[in-house]
Amino acid sequence: MLSDSPLQRLLALSPVFILIFTMSGCTTSPAPNRVTDAGPSRFLPPSSNTFAKANVQPELLLNRLTWGSNFSAYQQLQAVGMDKFLDQQLRGRASVVPPTVQAQIGAMTISQQPVENIVRELEHKRIVADQQKGTDDSLRKEYQQELNRLAKEAATRSLLRDIYSPNQLQEQMTWFWMNHFNIHAGKHNLRAMVGDFEEHAIRPHALGNFRELLKATVYHPAMLRYLDNEHNANGRINENYARELMELHTMGVNSGYTQKDVQELARVLTGVGINLGTDTPRMKTELSKFYLRKGLFEFNPQRHDFGNKQILGNNIKGRGINEVEETLTLLSRQPATARFISRKLATYFVSDTPSETLIQAMANSFLQSDGDIPVTLRTMFDSQEFIASLGHKLKDPVHYAVSSLRLAYDGSCIVNAAPIISWLNMMGQPLNGRQTPDGYAMTESAWASPGQMTVRFDVARNIAYGTPALFKTDQQVSAEKPRTPAIASSLYVKNWVQTFSTDTQQTLQQAATPGEWSTLFLASPEMMRR
Repeated sequence: MLSDSPLQRLLALSPVFILIFTMSGCTTSPAPNRVTDAGPSRFLPPSSNTFAKANVQPELLLNRLTWGSNFSAYQQLQAVGMDKFLDQQLRGRASVVPPTVQAQIGAMTISQQPVENIVRELEHKRIVADQQKGTDDSLRKEYQQELNRLAKEAATRSLLRDIYSPNQLQEQMTWFWMNHFNIHAGKHNLRAMVGDFEEHAIRPHALGNFRELLKATVYHPAMLRYLDNEHNANGRINENYARELMELHTMGVNSGYTQKDVQELARVLTGVGINLGTDTPRMKTELSKFYLRKGLFEFNPQRHDFGNKQILGNNIKGRGINEVEETLTLLSRQPATARFISRKLATYFVSDTPSETLIQAMANSFLQSDGDIPVTLRTMFDSQEFIASLGHKLKDPVHYAVSSLRLAYDGSCIVNAAPIISWLNMMGQPLNGRQTPDGYAMTESAWASPGQMTVRFDVARNIAYGTPALFKTDQQVSAEKPRTPAIASSLYVKNWVQTFSTDTQQTLQQAATPGEWSTLFLASPEMMRR
C-alpha cells in the first residue's frame, strides 16, 4: 500500500481526525418492499404524519429508531412510510429473526432450561467445589467456566437480536432498560441469571407499562442478589436496594424523598429474597399464609417486618407482600418518577441536554397514561426537538458496533458473537459489565475520547476487511461461508454517501481498495453519530 494512502494518513491522525470529524450527520436513499401491518395499536393514537410533514430524511430517522440503518430496514420503512413505521415499532411485536439466527438462540442453554434449574445445578457444583478447595480445584474452574459460558450466551442472544430483529425499537428499549435497571454479571453467580433477567423481567415490558416493568425487576432473583436484598430482614435491615430503587430506578436523586423514606422502604422489602433450594422453610401456621414462592424468588414472612410504614407521607399498612405492590404503585406514579424516566429517555434518544419543555411534556404523558412507555415515547418522537436532533447524537460503543455490523452483514448471518463481545470490551462497554448500579453513561463526554476513537477505527478496519471468526462456531465448523462485507460496492451505501459532508466524500474518493474505502466509511463522522 502507498505510504501516502488515505488509510495510512487516517491511521496517523485517527485520534484527532476522527474526534474532529464526528461533528456531522447523514441521510437518504431509495427502494421498496412490503411489510405486514399488525393492526391498530391498543394505546397509541393514529399516525400523526409528523415525520412526513417535516420531510425527515429516512436514513436519519432509521439511525435513531433502529440500532443502525441498513437496506432491510430502509425497505421496511419505505413500504409503509415513516410515521406508520414508527407506529409498528412502538407496538413491539414478536421478533422474527432469520432461521440461522433463531436456531442459535434456540440451542442455547438459557433458552432451553428454566433459570432455577440452571442455578440450582450450579449451586450444587459450587458447594462440592468449596468442599474440595485446596485439594482439587478442577471443579471450581469448571464452575467458573460454566458461569462464563452462560454469560456469553446471554450477550450473544442480545447482540443477534439487535443485529437481525425487524423490531428494532423493542431491541433498543430492551437495552435501555437493562442499562437503567443495571446488574453487574460479575457478582457472585449472576452470570447464570442475567439472561433470564433480560428475557423475563425486562424484555416483555420494554414497550409496556413502567409499573409492571418495575415490579418484574423487584421480583427477579438477579436484582435481589445484586443489590443485597436477600440479606434484608427484620432486625437486620439492609438499605442498599431500597436506596437504589428510589435514587436510580424511580424518583431520582434530590427528588424530595428522605433518608427516612429509604429506611421505611427497606422495611417494606424485608423478607423479599431468593431461595436456591427446593424445600419450603418451616414456619408458624399464622405466617405460612403470607409465604410466596415463584422459581428462585421467595417472600419469607419470618424475615419480614410486619409493622406499619410511612413512605412519602403515605401510610403503608403492614400485611406482607402486598406492601411491596402498594409501594411500587406509589413510586411509579410519582411526578418525580415521571420526570426522571422522561429525562433518561430523552437523553438516550434526543440529546445530552434535553429541554425542560420536552421532559415535562413526556412526564405529563407518562402520568396521564399511568406509565405507558410507548405513549411517553410517542410524545418525544413527535416533538420538533427530536426531529432537529437527528444525526447529532454520538453513538455509544454498542450502537457503533451493532450499526456497523447491521450494515456490513445485512442478509448474512453471524454465528459467533465472540469477536463482537471482544470489541465491546476493548471499547469499554461490555454487555452487563458495568459494576455500579447506575448503568453506562448515555452522554457524549463518556465516549468521545481520542483513545475511544482509535479503538473504533480498529473495529472499523476489522469489519471492513472481514472477520472470519464471526462465521465459525466454537468447534471451528463454518456454518456459513465467510465473506468480506460488500460495503464499497453497495448501491444503497453509495447513495447514502452522497449525503455525507464534502470532506468525507473527498477522503473516500482517495481510497485505493474496497477494504480501505469500507474502513474509511465505517470510521467516518457520519457513522459515529445517529
